[in-house]
Amino acid sequence: MIDLKLDEGWVEAELAGDFPELGLVHAPVDAKPRKTPREVKQRLRALADRYTGGKVIHMRQDAVPWAYRVFSRQVGIDPDTDRTPVERIALERLRHGGMESHNLVDDALTIAIAETGVPVFALDSDKVVGELGLRQARSGEELAGVRPLSVGQLVAADELRPVALLLGDEVAHDAGVTWGTRRMTLCALRVKGVPPISVEEALWMAAETLYT
Repeated sequence: MIDLKLDEGWVEAELAGDFPELGLVHAPVDAKPRKTPREVKQRLRALADRYTGGKVIHMRQDAVPWAYRVFSRQVGIDPDTDRTPVERIALERLRHGGMESHNLVDDALTIAIAETGVPVFALDSDKVVGELGLRQARSGEELAGVRPLSVGQLVAADELRPVALLLGDEVAHDAGVTWGTRRMTLCALRVKGVPPISVEEALWMAAETLYT
């Protein structure tokens, strides 16, 4: 049984006012990136077998995926164009006929997102400065090594800069996990309509997979 400490990130006052149930839950894990073990690859294959065409078509109507679609529209993102993380995984499964294994970190995130519908991403703990939270991007900011940000885009940030784009799969290059990472921080986005237990389950699932 792993010991996972869940922390609640800060939320910029304006965002908290507009979206009272918005939150970023995060947890440190003492796990290093490595190649994916056979049992995790087997789990990915079994998960892909459950993602049939019918399930993918009706998935967006399920409570948790639907909640993230609603939130996307509320913040000016068209979820039919910029897919939510779980929908991206589902569509990739249909395109490729399965869920491709890349490395243990990416595979752990894929499993957690596909099983729960909750967006989860990973950061290098030693590159995060201070506390993590949610805010809007400011003028002139960028997601380091990825692209410039528009004013008002929703980001996860530490005390110095944006570290990830919400509802995307983009993480700043100066904050993301690399093969040199020794400690990670798993982060999950919570929105209205998503039970806290679902967010916690996503983080636990990703952490347990990393410790496989």
